[in-house]
Amino acid sequence: MVKSKENLLGAYAFLIGVVLAIVIGMFNNALSQATGALYTALIIIGVAVGFMNVGDKDSHTFLLASLSIVIVGALGLEPLIYIADNFVVESLRNILGSLLVLFVPATIIVALKTVFAMAKI
Repeated sequence: MVKSKENLLGAYAFLIGVVLAIVIGMFNNALSQATGALYTALIIIGVAVGFMNVGDKDSHTFLLASLSIVIVGALGLEPLIYIADNFVVESLRNILGSLLVLFVPATIIVALKTVFAMAKI
């Protein structure tokens, strides 16, 4: 099977976004001055992933997986607030938040693309 360049670029953008989200989460205190720019980069990567990475037949799988990540990320942040702060808990909170910043724009775009594709039928 031949993969298009668009899917390959989307896959690399997705991989870079996930790695960047984990790095931001792990080293958020050290990167506090650059956090706004890094979160903006995550949003832009999320938008790019939403437009490039998902084809019509993969959209339902992507939506289910990204919806799971968004729900777990959003609901997983709540109990972590009540746990005593240490490096592991703070890093997990930051990683979940960074993944949300990456996945929410991608999920919204893929969902809108799916709705528009369904409306054409």
